Amino acid sequence: LQRTAVAYGYNIDELKETVDKAVKYISLQQHEPVANSRLSNFKQDLAHKNVRKISLPNGQGYTLIDLSQIVHIEADSNYSVFYLHDDEKITVSKVLKEYEEILPEGEFVRVHKSSIVNLHYLQEYNSRNGLELTLKNGQRIAVSRRRASDFLERVRNYTQL
Repeated sequence: LQRTAVAYGYNIDELKETVDKAVKYISLQQHEPVANSRLSNFKQDLAHKNVRKISLPNGQGYTLIDLSQIVHIEADSNYSVFYLHDDEKITVSKVLKEYEEILPEGEFVRVHKSSIVNLHYLQEYNSRNGLELTLKNGQRIAVSRRRASDFLERVRNYTQL
């Protein structure tokens, strides 16, 4: 192999490095379903075991937050800002998608590319200027057209409980 590679003008070390990268990439692709499965199982555990807290990284460790304290979460670039019921804000360096995947679907709904709301704090919603919701703390949040039907369905399910 080495003589053939040299004969065709390839650097054998570069070729080995490229093959190693390809093997690692294929290995990661094969393990991705396992990681997604673990995340899905964790999400089901949250729903079934009625886990009521979430740990949020804070520079030196983690802050434990009761899920009932979260009013809504906003995306801010690669950060997520948690707005709590006592007007406290906690910013963490994880994207909103990660929290969307683990928070209980029956309580939390993604209403916009940059917002997740806790349905416990939903006060009203209307369609005067496009679909918009108002939370109990008075904050108004736009619901994107793309997510409107899912939002309305989740509100219907939530209010029938």
